[in-house]
Amino acid sequence: MANRVTRNSYKILTRQLSTAFPKCDFKPKTYSGPSFQKTDKIKADHIAPAIFNIYKRPLVLHQGHMQWLFDHDGRRYLDLFGGIVTVSVGHCHPKVSAALHEQIDSLWHVTNIYRHPKIYEYVEKLIAKFPGDLKVVYLVNSGTEANDLALLLAKAYTNSNDVISLQSCYHGYSSTVMGLTATQSYRMPIPVPSGMHHAMLPDPYRGIWGGCRDSISQVKNSCACVGDCVTSDKYVHQLSELLENSVPAGRVAAFFAESIQGVNGAVQFPKGYIKKAAELIKKHGGLFVADEVQTGFGRTGDAFWGFQNHGVQPDIVTLAKGIGNGFPLGAVVTTKAIAEAHTKSSYFNTFGGNPMAAAVGKAVLEVIEEEGLQQNCKDTGRYFLEQLMDLQNSYPVIGDVRGKGLMIGLELVEPGTKQPLNSGDASEILESIKDLGILIGTGGRWRNVLRIKPPMCINKKDVDFAIAVLDQVFNNYKKNK
Repeated sequence: MANRVTRNSYKILTRQLSTAFPKCDFKPKTYSGPSFQKTDKIKADHIAPAIFNIYKRPLVLHQGHMQWLFDHDGRRYLDLFGGIVTVSVGHCHPKVSAALHEQIDSLWHVTNIYRHPKIYEYVEKLIAKFPGDLKVVYLVNSGTEANDLALLLAKAYTNSNDVISLQSCYHGYSSTVMGLTATQSYRMPIPVPSGMHHAMLPDPYRGIWGGCRDSISQVKNSCACVGDCVTSDKYVHQLSELLENSVPAGRVAAFFAESIQGVNGAVQFPKGYIKKAAELIKKHGGLFVADEVQTGFGRTGDAFWGFQNHGVQPDIVTLAKGIGNGFPLGAVVTTKAIAEAHTKSSYFNTFGGNPMAAAVGKAVLEVIEEEGLQQNCKDTGRYFLEQLMDLQNSYPVIGDVRGKGLMIGLELVEPGTKQPLNSGDASEILESIKDLGILIGTGGRWRNVLRIKPPMCINKKDVDFAIAVLDQVFNNYKKNK
């Protein structure tokens, strides 16, 4: 019991909140798995040490229902992280679960060298969501795999090797795409493929020129440009300098960018940057690859794909996470011309597009449409941001509130400065939020950003509860400093 909050202390903590825990009629099953102590031992003895506990008092999560998670003691938590932005339509959504059950009882696996109906039904529905010439789909198993394949396609099509991504980005963790990823904590001290370059991050909060972004929340005292931000040209000039100094003339293969940086803590770019950067890359012979692993499927609210918010047409789009609501599924979407370059060699994917994954993916798209989840992201996300901006006015520890739709970040700082909040205090804040019934993510270069990317089915009552929890946690922090 010393390793976790007891049932009674949990109830006392939640009773202290100004807003009641939202009602939920779902009753989880009684937990029958290994004890907390046994999971501790198994983890210590057999789980890779690189997989670390994010909490001092870890949880054993037992069951999920829509926006809720339940631990082995039956305690309920509002999930504001969605399994790292992966649970899109809700934990164990009944329609998605039913589609999987139906498929699993008829056909599990045949690989994509054979035809089966679900892959064709799914691909047809998925491709209808894309504009322009983005008409060819590869189905894979994860975001890392999707970006690895996109990298190969770009190099095959352009016959070039050099690739550019942005500082502090995350595009995956294989030995290849680790070179694309420009976040030090995810870089092993091993050689990565040649030709990987990282352009200056155009960050309105920490960047040298600041800027304004596509959000109702702006950096305090930032510019308020109509249309493109004036700083976008300055950051694009830095990209141009990189191209003209470090890349062989006319030999760039691709520019990879997330529509909003996810692992880096929902960092948005100055308005106009992505479009101008993509145009510059094309002038140098390269392709633009939009990483929609976290921002896709309506999460940003105004558009189904994050790149549409930037007014740009990518050459390749990579998808994963919310595409399968937690089921292993990813995709690469591109043009017929680019896909044709891949025929220089044979290709197959053992599990990509298997019948179960295709059935789940199709059901996820249907739920997003039927339940209006993109609109919910827009409306509930705006409401969430407005409440967080009010909190920011009361608590100097919140240095920046940013985001769009239900892709939100709170950057925590030493009060009165832009210095990242020290890791000890940030960890205590995260722990306190969990103890009051909310699971939330962290990210950013210094792990000082609270990442709010919940299942897209949350509602305003859930937001009110979340704000009450954050208000209490930040108020306690303020009193104790």
